[in-house]
Amino acid sequence: MAIDDDTQFEIDEVSAIDDISAKANADPAVGHIISLVKEKFHKAEDARQSDEERWLKAYRNYRGLYGPDVQFTEAEKSRVFIKVTKTKTLAAYGQIVDVLFGSAKFPLSIDPTVLPDGVAESVYFDTNPQADPSASKRAIPDTPYLIGDDGKPTPVEGITQDDLEGRLSYLKDYLAPVADKLAEGAGTTQTQITFHPSMVAAKKMEKKIMDQLDESGANKQLRHAAFEMALFGTGIMKGPFAVDKEYPKWNEEGVYEPLIKTVPKTSNVSIWNMYPDPDAKNMDEAQYVVERHKMSRSELRNLKSRPFFRSNALDNAIELGESYDRKYWEEAMVDNETHSTINRYEVFEFWGYVDTEVLKDHDIDIPPEMKDLEQISVNIWVCNDQVIRMVMNPFKPVRIPYYAVPYELNPYSFFGVGIAENMDDTQTLMNGFMRMAIDNAALSGNLIIEVDETNLVPGQDLAVYPGKVFRRQGGAPGQALFGTKFPNVAGENMQLFDKARVLADESTGFPSFAHGQTGIQGVGRTASGISMLMSAANGSIRNVVKNIDDYLLAPIGKAFFSFNMQFDFNPEIKGDLEVKAQGTESLMANEVRSQRLMQFLGVVSNPVLAPFAKMDYIVREIAKSMDLDPDKLTNSLADAAVQAELLRAMNPEPQPQMSPEGVPPPQQGGQPPAGIQVQDTTGSGGGQIGTGTAPLPDEQGFTGNVAQAVG
Repeated sequence: MAIDDDTQFEIDEVSAIDDISAKANADPAVGHIISLVKEKFHKAEDARQSDEERWLKAYRNYRGLYGPDVQFTEAEKSRVFIKVTKTKTLAAYGQIVDVLFGSAKFPLSIDPTVLPDGVAESVYFDTNPQADPSASKRAIPDTPYLIGDDGKPTPVEGITQDDLEGRLSYLKDYLAPVADKLAEGAGTTQTQITFHPSMVAAKKMEKKIMDQLDESGANKQLRHAAFEMALFGTGIMKGPFAVDKEYPKWNEEGVYEPLIKTVPKTSNVSIWNMYPDPDAKNMDEAQYVVERHKMSRSELRNLKSRPFFRSNALDNAIELGESYDRKYWEEAMVDNETHSTINRYEVFEFWGYVDTEVLKDHDIDIPPEMKDLEQISVNIWVCNDQVIRMVMNPFKPVRIPYYAVPYELNPYSFFGVGIAENMDDTQTLMNGFMRMAIDNAALSGNLIIEVDETNLVPGQDLAVYPGKVFRRQGGAPGQALFGTKFPNVAGENMQLFDKARVLADESTGFPSFAHGQTGIQGVGRTASGISMLMSAANGSIRNVVKNIDDYLLAPIGKAFFSFNMQFDFNPEIKGDLEVKAQGTESLMANEVRSQRLMQFLGVVSNPVLAPFAKMDYIVREIAKSMDLDPDKLTNSLADAAVQAELLRAMNPEPQPQMSPEGVPPPQQGGQPPAGIQVQDTTGSGGGQIGTGTAPLPDEQGFTGNVAQAVG
């Protein structure tokens, strides 16, 4: 990945509590802050207890473990657990990952708004304005400049050339060589090269965000969130945060001199450590969030190197010793039943609102425009009753940097519903029928022996084995010992098991054939039938991917966009832009998308329809449908302009050739003057090789790449 050494993230001055040891717990205001954070945490913890029970049951079903609520009778011998929940969860998780990362690219795009503010949507310049004088005089609606007969822009209704240059933003430097030919609008002739200044910043911002996501390991974090989303019903991510990252670098003498850069980072948050506002149904409604951390001594000490962490408070917290205690659900999820001491610290990270007066008591500088507010959004870290960090929320606009996406939306709860919960009952049925079948098979496969001891010699061992001899002292032959065999009904139990499995397919929306089950009957025995069934199965994941788009991809993309707009002062990536999630676009097979794009390309190749097509966008989409990187295959704006000028210089318009007598060559359809040798078109020789006319950009036969794609 590329590292732009010129990029600098400048974080605005953040108001934070000072690091004066006297303002420790002795300060009543500090004690109030600690009480506030703990109060919010316990309120959220109590509210989500029922959710924890659901998650714990889902975890046990995934692992194939019976909970303490399952009681077996003396007659039930089998303890088998058929882990169909695991199969369904992994199938859903795998399909989500395939959809999101089928093209090995984070499914986000940055595009200009429908009506970009402050920048020209499109401009053009004519490589040969005299080729079609009538076209150059054509009036374009809302175009501040028109190209006159002299090939120079003519202002319209008092609009100056500076106005157009201002709407080009920083691109005016790139377009300086053709500044005298520029006009706002889209070119409509073959010689008019169109550029889209509004797209340039969008694609540069997109490349910037993609590089940042790659550096932060966002793909890996998103996969972790997708797994918990499929299993428990909710996946959570947070960020971006500015962190210092070390890049390996050696000088000319071989001495290691790493490059330290401040970069944005995102991470996955386990659902077990997320304690949201219990009154909220989604992150947009949440007034606060508390994240519970389990940190080692070294991790806690390393917080000193991060901005605005209080060194004295951290030292006090470390000296007070380890404080982490397992919750009941942590004990239940540990395979080793022995309770071992955890040498970790419990740290609470709070994002939410506190009273403005509390901040004033801590001598925190409050911006003038916020002093009249009753509450202000802050970030507070607490460990061992020490406020180790307290700052005003640095993000603009103010946001809580967490993103929670439900697998299946529950409109009455913050947390969603996952695969395991949807098939909880059918998992119980399958386990019961399978245990019954195994117990019956064991019972029916063995003979039950009845012994009449009155007919046997006393004191004999009653164990039965091949060759065993029993001594009888009376009674009729065959009455002392006889056996009973129970019927085998395991087949009926297995039929019920299969019925429960079908119910699991229906309750989860993931049929068994989608994850490798064989023996499909009916329509599934044909290739077309399988295709129909798979298409139906894809419908179940469509809503899930749409939730990912709405609740995760779009918000985190907007967060990175806002981060760069706020902290990165490179004007080339800024503009009136919008973030679009592209998860649902991947639901359509690339082969189908490629075919449709090629068909559309054939339609717009018609000269009548060509002006209405965005050829640069079409070319980029065709590349993406083929799992190719369009940024590596298409030219940037500057490259396209240079290429167009080079091609024009290499293929100038041919000048009429004069004979020695000064007679011009014949025109098409006419007869050559006497004594002038014509070109031989028969291929038999004897003629002159003519100088052909190279096709101009957008003409049929043009092979140069002057695509209007921007980097």
